[in-house]
Amino acid sequence: MERPKVLYVCQEIATYLPDSEIGLISRNLPQGIQERGKEIRSFMPRYGCINERRNQLHEVIRLSGLNIIIDDTDHPLIIKVASLQQARMQVYFIDNEDYFQRKQLLVNEDGTEFEDNDERMIFFARGVLETVKKLRWSPSIVHCHGWMSAILPLYLKKTFYEDPIYKKSKVIYSLYNSTFKKPFSSRFVDKVLFNGVNAPDVEVVKDASWLNINKLAINFSDAVIAGSEDLDPELVEYAKSTGKPFLEYHPEETYVDAYSEFYNKLIHQ
Repeated sequence: MERPKVLYVCQEIATYLPDSEIGLISRNLPQGIQERGKEIRSFMPRYGCINERRNQLHEVIRLSGLNIIIDDTDHPLIIKVASLQQARMQVYFIDNEDYFQRKQLLVNEDGTEFEDNDERMIFFARGVLETVKKLRWSPSIVHCHGWMSAILPLYLKKTFYEDPIYKKSKVIYSLYNSTFKKPFSSRFVDKVLFNGVNAPDVEVVKDASWLNINKLAINFSDAVIAGSEDLDPELVEYAKSTGKPFLEYHPEETYVDAYSEFYNKLIHQ
């Protein structure tokens, strides 16, 4: 029997960036799931503060070269890869000179959020989906971590849903406390529209606040996980109100087994 495949789409991964809740889970969970017999692939943005030489990143020419159009502008997609030797895991990096060369992650030196975080998020999501297609690797589960991945469930369900690679893929969105304060621009809705994505699909993000971006992710996911212990109550209530499978928070000692079991139930639904 073919092993289930799990695709991890991560805002950040520890080892490459300073430790954070999302980063540590995104580093340790894939290894734990791989050790439990599933195939895994992990993706994250190639932020400019990641030292390519020290981490031995190299470009994958056969996967690079695609242009992603956002707001009528072409943005070349560059794919890099590195290995976590001790975990026997590869990590793929989504790169682009306009979006990911700066040295900070999501805010500049004075703590102000980047104006183009909305476009960076769109580029990241579409970049991952296009690259996995090129890999011809069909995930049973797509597990999104962090708001930077929040637009991916929409594109998977509306743009890529007929693609044979994603036909059987179930999407899980993990809720975290990692937030942004300033809503995205009012033009966010126009930028998001793409093949198969229509205005009613993105009604919830007319006010593109952090809360509503998460609601959009929940709307197009098949299941939701509480990744942080103390989540915004409105977000938890919204997730549960959809009736979709919801996994309560699990601490470090138990989350790998709990998530693995959750995946199995979802795959066999």
